[in-house]
Amino acid sequence: MMQSESHSLNNPREDSRHLKRSFTAVASFTAVLWLIKIVEMMVGANFASYGVYPGQPGGLTGIIWSPLIHTSFSHLLANTAPLLLLGTALLYGYPRSAKIVIPAVYFGSGLGVWLFARDAFHVGASGLTFGFMFFVFTVGVLRWDKRATALSLVVFFLYGGMIWGIFPSQPDISFESHFFGAMIGIALAVLLRNRDPYPPEKQYSWEQDEVTDPEPGDEPPDNTF
Repeated sequence: MMQSESHSLNNPREDSRHLKRSFTAVASFTAVLWLIKIVEMMVGANFASYGVYPGQPGGLTGIIWSPLIHTSFSHLLANTAPLLLLGTALLYGYPRSAKIVIPAVYFGSGLGVWLFARDAFHVGASGLTFGFMFFVFTVGVLRWDKRATALSLVVFFLYGGMIWGIFPSQPDISFESHFFGAMIGIALAVLLRNRDPYPPEKQYSWEQDEVTDPEPGDEPPDNTF
């Protein structure tokens, strides 16, 4: 275990700072998404054509751009709160795993869409939110320590209904992005469940070793000469 991570797990002040840093990082990325949408509106452009288009060589570049593009402000707004909460939960609870999970979900869900999805432009950050949600929930079930369980319960109660999003519903919703993001999140939860250190267990006073002065007559014999 790295010393800084161990210190964070035992230091409430450092733990609070880690939570704030996690939220700030996700909020900064979300702000970029809003900036892109505002620029798109101001110049009168339609960035949807930069999304993933399955089976077409030119559509491969959409794997990079697709999570940054949204068809409308309502589409972006629907992704904003889940992205903020689920992204923060991932970075806060599993900082080591996040270094693998974020790029894997980002690019892996787009690749899955390019290989298997319907013929249309697929855009939006919902593949990220589904990947983060399924990772945090699944790894919490597998680890079962207090922090992992708490994070798992929070994301389930707030966004457990997202599970239905991996199935076809409305023709204008890319359930394929949801599906591949979720599958990657689950697979990585299984593979990386022990990558991050477990929080230290509370030790009660009766479990601690005690040192007492010897009773009269219990002193060790003097073997000096």
